[in-house]
Amino acid sequence: MTALTLNEADWQILKEKVKRKYNHLSEEDLTYQTGKEQELIDRLAERVKRKPEYILFTLKKGLANLSSNRL
Repeated sequence: MTALTLNEADWQILKEKVKRKYNHLSEEDLTYQTGKEQELIDRLAERVKRKPEYILFTLKKGLANLSSNRL
């Protein structure tokens, strides 16, 4: 179980940050369904060749300040 909860509005903002940082990710890679945060984290970890813990940390950091362009 993940310690991350996303809603659709926040994900749309966060997704743009992730796309800027990892511009090789496709829309399919960035597809999110409510309640399936862990699937998203695992998929992103595989695509960017990082551990799921790193992806979780990065997403939480991005969520903490959605108004910033930084991730």
